[in-house]
Amino acid sequence: MPDLVEIGMGRTARRGYALHEVEIVPSRRTRSSQDVSTAWQIDAYRFDIPLLTHPTDAVVSPGVAVEVGRLGGLGVLNAEGLWARHAQVEEVLARVTETLADQDFTALTRLLQELHAAPINPDLITEAVKQVAAGGVTVAARVSPQRAAEITPFLLAAGVEILVVQGTIVSAEHVSRDGEPLNLKSFIADLDVPVIAGGVHDYRTAMHLMRTGAAGVLVGYGSSVATTTDSVLGIGVPMATAIVDAAAARRDYLDETGGRYVHVIADGEIEVSGDIARSIACGADAVMLGAPLATAQEAPGKGLYWTAAAAHPSVPRSRVIPVADEETIVDLRTLLFGPSSDPDGLINLFGALRRAMAKTGYSDLKEFQKVGLSVRG
Repeated sequence: MPDLVEIGMGRTARRGYALHEVEIVPSRRTRSSQDVSTAWQIDAYRFDIPLLTHPTDAVVSPGVAVEVGRLGGLGVLNAEGLWARHAQVEEVLARVTETLADQDFTALTRLLQELHAAPINPDLITEAVKQVAAGGVTVAARVSPQRAAEITPFLLAAGVEILVVQGTIVSAEHVSRDGEPLNLKSFIADLDVPVIAGGVHDYRTAMHLMRTGAAGVLVGYGSSVATTTDSVLGIGVPMATAIVDAAAARRDYLDETGGRYVHVIADGEIEVSGDIARSIACGADAVMLGAPLATAQEAPGKGLYWTAAAAHPSVPRSRVIPVADEETIVDLRTLLFGPSSDPDGLINLFGALRRAMAKTGYSDLKEFQKVGLSVRG
């Protein structure tokens, strides 16, 4: 039963738990970390680590997507970002860095709004996608629900193999006075590639998206040190509870369909390696990382982080913030696999996941989803 608390006369609210409020409980068995597999597979695509990159220009360029793929994860390009709008992205990003030097954060937001006001160029999208495909890795790109029907044909023609339909909140049913709303079920049915859709925040919405035919659902909206959705819209999601709810929807949908498995991908509140382990322990199949990857020396933001919501033309919901400097930036391989001299879980993100699984006696991700959990008092 949901844990309900009374917040006033006649009004109750459900108590939810953030990732940092949940702890993993070791079992009686341990094993060598060499005997642990972090492999993850969605549809026909297999990955060595359960990682998708958050589709932000601060983290993912075509080159970074290739490197992430070679390291065993999935790089997700933002098909509505700077690489889709500007031919000389390095020069554009240099303007962001220069503006940050003035410490005028309002000016930074205005600059991103200006840069994203440029029209999307299908030729630039095609060029970026083909660059990733030429790297020999799985190609994934993100579109918003509002522009999915318009942009997806260009992505498919360029070679996209996994499509991510992502927004702050994505539902199977969108009511609109202006234009024809996206029918996610028919949209997915017409595609020959797996679709990951989200974010979702509860059991019901997760179940609705699963019934559209999505291969995976994103839980959360990438909440991090940079996002301000809770401040701007008053909308938030306690990620531990949301992941558990989505995992319950996955289980019920598996029974409903007689065996169709939909992947749950956690996108939010993941700041350190322990949060990755907690996400999997709560039932996620994989995680989508943004801010933790912005400290990689390959990241286009050069130590800065923001999400796509920072450029919203009327209601921006992300700051541009520095998350690393010259002393703390490391190469992507070290960031993911170590070795690390950092004691706080900022480096060797997936080496730490492997160690957490070994310490609790589980050999693969599906087993680790059964680990015991406790809640901090």
